[in-house]
Amino acid sequence: MGHAFHAACVQLCSSRSIDENIAAASALIREAAEAGADFVATPEMTSFMETKTKGLFVSAAPEEDDKALAAFRALAAELKIWLLIGSIAIRVAPGKAANRSFLLSPEGDIEQRYDKIHMFDVDLEGGESYRESKNYRAGSQAALAGLPWGTLGLTICYDLRFPHLYRQLAQGGAAFLSVPSAFTQKTGEAHWHGLLRARAIETGCFVFAPAQEGAHECGRQTYGHSLIISPWGEILAEAEAGPGFIMTEIDPAKVAEARARIPALDHDRQILAPSTAFDV
Repeated sequence: MGHAFHAACVQLCSSRSIDENIAAASALIREAAEAGADFVATPEMTSFMETKTKGLFVSAAPEEDDKALAAFRALAAELKIWLLIGSIAIRVAPGKAANRSFLLSPEGDIEQRYDKIHMFDVDLEGGESYRESKNYRAGSQAALAGLPWGTLGLTICYDLRFPHLYRQLAQGGAAFLSVPSAFTQKTGEAHWHGLLRARAIETGCFVFAPAQEGAHECGRQTYGHSLIISPWGEILAEAEAGPGFIMTEIDPAKVAEARARIPALDHDRQILAPSTAFDV
């Protein structure tokens, strides 16, 4: 496992304006790098937040034409940092986008991509309704990426509710997990901290969870509380309200320590399908 490093999570309140969001995110990424961050992660929907189909496809571009991605690649190279852009809506087909994470190297290269697997199709109390699958094509491939300090497993937001994905990533070698998110206010208040701590504890991984926070131009209200969590489930840093960033030192040796204390990743057993009768 690698040496200690500083990780930062940026918290945003993305609008519909790509230019505004590039400027806001870039300023905070730059601040984090100047404060000593070696790895910086931004939230889901970093480049723009849109709930209307028409507006989404006016703004979403193919990867090779996305100006936010180009700007962030240049910024990573300028600052010489590892930069995870939590997600950008990338046009992948007529009427379909991918909710895609990008891991950028200190040279500005795209080291890994991840398309969100689990679509947020839910009806909440108070009339809130979301149908992510209407406009987005679900991913089908889990993603790992090598960092100088260990392996990163990439996920996005609603993926958090599917623990088997995180176990697969950890058993595939992940020491760190990224969960860039735009949790709603209601679900965040109820479940954000509990789910993130559980994923860290279950896997013995550090968790980096940069989040959107606030009242967005498109009408969404997001919970915020960006978090960095240890492999033992301790909250190492938590964001307050509003845009900003959190940062802490990460000691990768803590992953092995946590897994030695509770070696649950090594104790999986094949379980038979549920039965209504118990055979002795």
